[in-house]
Amino acid sequence: MARLLIVDDEENIREVVKEYAEFEGYEIDEAEDGMQAVSMCRENDYDLIILDIMMPKLDGFSACKEIKKIKDIPVIMMSARSEEYDKLFGFELGIDDYVTKPFSPKELMARVAAVLARSGGSKKKDDRVMKFSGLEIDIPGRSVTVDGKKIDLTPKEYDLLFYLVENRNIALSRDKLLRDVWGYDFFGDDRTIDTHIKNLRNNLGPYRDMIVTLRGVGYKFESEH
Repeated sequence: MARLLIVDDEENIREVVKEYAEFEGYEIDEAEDGMQAVSMCRENDYDLIILDIMMPKLDGFSACKEIKKIKDIPVIMMSARSEEYDKLFGFELGIDDYVTKPFSPKELMARVAAVLARSGGSKKKDDRVMKFSGLEIDIPGRSVTVDGKKIDLTPKEYDLLFYLVENRNIALSRDKLLRDVWGYDFFGDDRTIDTHIKNLRNNLGPYRDMIVTLRGVGYKFESEH
């Protein structure tokens, strides 16, 4: 049974989400502000967090940033604000999906199931450590080493690199990357992909050219094996 943390300063919203989530068989904890959420994540393990943006004491963006420092927990962010900037900033922080209020509880549960399936699948999908010359990628261990030196990536950079590697030598469009890695039907500016690719290349150093740009299409991870 998956354990979820619902974080929102509006009790009625927490109650609605809790009711639908418990009906789906999830175990639920609640927090009414960002500071409480961070504290609860230090003390407990969660499979997913549903996190509001506008909250007292510590907003959702700041809480997400602090939580990601502690544990790599999937996050679905909720907000009454639908501005593209908020969505982009959330994805830059490593969230997995973004829901705009007012929302359909049934749709939210579908998104929860999709994110849980992806996060669970990524842990079960591959139990190997893959090596490409001096680049070593340990998917289940979520670690990457370059010529024997471990590099630090953001949670979403790990997800993007692992997805590219698992689909190596296959052309991947920006839309597909956003849909499969971010889990979001993205409309508008797709610069978030380019930004993450740039950061990945910088971290991969001498192996940066393994991530190939396909002009007018997207990207692919290219290797001989």
